[in-house]
Amino acid sequence: MTRVLQVITGLERGGAERQLALLLRHLPVTCEVATLTRAGTLGAALQDEGIAVHEIGMRGNRDLAALPRLVRLIRQGRFDVVHTHLYRACVYGRVAARVAGTPRVIATEHSLGDGHLEGRRATRGVRALYRTTERLGNATVAVSPTVAARLRGWGVAPGRIVVIPNGIDAAAFAFDPGRRAETRRRLGIGPEEFVAGAVGRLVPTKRFDLLVEAVARLDARPGPAGQAPPGGVRLLLVGDGPERDALGRLARRLGVSGRVILAGGTDDVAGALSAMDVFAAPSVQETFGLGVLEALAAGLPVRYTTCPALDDLPPGEAPHARHVPADAGAWTTELALLADPGRGPVQRAPVPAAVARYAIAEQAERLARLYRDGTRRTGRPSTREYIPT
Repeated sequence: MTRVLQVITGLERGGAERQLALLLRHLPVTCEVATLTRAGTLGAALQDEGIAVHEIGMRGNRDLAALPRLVRLIRQGRFDVVHTHLYRACVYGRVAARVAGTPRVIATEHSLGDGHLEGRRATRGVRALYRTTERLGNATVAVSPTVAARLRGWGVAPGRIVVIPNGIDAAAFAFDPGRRAETRRRLGIGPEEFVAGAVGRLVPTKRFDLLVEAVARLDARPGPAGQAPPGGVRLLLVGDGPERDALGRLARRLGVSGRVILAGGTDDVAGALSAMDVFAAPSVQETFGLGVLEALAAGLPVRYTTCPALDDLPPGEAPHARHVPADAGAWTTELALLADPGRGPVQRAPVPAAVARYAIAEQAERLARLYRDGTRRTGRPSTREYIPT
């Protein structure tokens, strides 16, 4: 049985971290996990499932003392493959794997934006270090053709890039009325209130400020006979990040702090989605758009600005998802239409074909084949052939 060490920067709540946890439950290989920093709640959950989790104890980006500790772990484990996730883990993990003599070194690029890497500006030095260490591996997995194109733009050789999309367990997000009621009670949301929601890291490129502005504009619209509209729209933002305080200040300045719920991170994304009536994703930069797929699996209507997971598919595969430009006025119009009391309660939709294309079991099997092969075939790559079919 192939033995794989998954190396990741940390195991706090986040899209890449949740994706790794999901993969670990479906990969047909034996895996252990090394986290450069703290294991956190997700690491504890993995250990409860019987997966060995090792903390390397890195104290910062330049803590070189972590490198020999990681090398020692790889050598002692005699792993067939080292698979790295996120920038810091990719840099240190590739070097450690080569020093330890690991025969196969794979990396997944989860968070490469246009000029940004994991929400931070990608400087010339960051790009140079990335290219240098990338050559130490056998292949780099891009989670979408969009990411593959960015990797090529950074100077990564096209023949070293494999597109294996993120995966989703659709059944885990199925709508549950009981979970909806419980989550709404916990968050202080009334059973009849209309809730627009989003899930993601609170960083500038997500543009959650547009949703706060849209809610404020809706709140200011006159109702019948010039009266304020009853109920209005609640905004539920699930996630944490550096923009949290700024979003709170914006809500207070616009007079809608009572309508905006900054719920923080959660291990129960399915419960949060159950509490929503529409999923709003105004992000202007995405590497994949897993939150959009999870919302579609929950039967929610979706409005989004950028989502490679949908944009890379043929039209019509997600009929309840609609593109909205990154403009507060456009988002106001969309939310007003969806929240119109004349439409009646929002009905949950069937899970669309787009979600089935990204089934986690299939993506895990593709990754396992890459582990066994070590490198993809040579020649001019065609990223399209790696899009789920």
